[in-house]
Amino acid sequence: MVTLLLDQTRLEVVLSPIERAASFHRDNLRIERETIAKVQLIDDAWTWLRGVPNPGTHIPGILAAGTWKAAGSTDFVLIRRRRPSVVVDLVGDEQYRRLILTTSHGLALTQALRLDVTDEPADVEEIVATSPVPVSKGSRRPVIRPRPA
Repeated sequence: MVTLLLDQTRLEVVLSPIERAASFHRDNLRIERETIAKVQLIDDAWTWLRGVPNPGTHIPGILAAGTWKAAGSTDFVLIRRRRPSVVVDLVGDEQYRRLILTTSHGLALTQALRLDVTDEPADVEEIVATSPVPVSKGSRRPVIRPRPA
């Protein structure tokens, strides 16, 4: 399962050695924060898969990893079995149009993207756990406010 690090300027997808081998990537993925257009939490990432691995690994229903090319788009995919996942749509990124990642930290990612973060990369789980959560009056539920532009 990937680790997601976030700072003021970019999102970093940290890949384990096995994930690097399966996806044919030598380095972690670094996505500029300004290119993130939308983040969606999904239950079945396999329905979002489009195109063919080039280069990548595909074992249907078990693993899809690497760069997937379809007509006019290129996605980075790291899907393991049928686990909670996140789809990150990108606009203006040089390499990818979207990321499809199996991670249990999808909710933390959406929350962390709305917060002001430090210059140093930090795990999205830590960012959300250590940030003050605003509470609206008359309600005990946390209020998630959009990040100022």
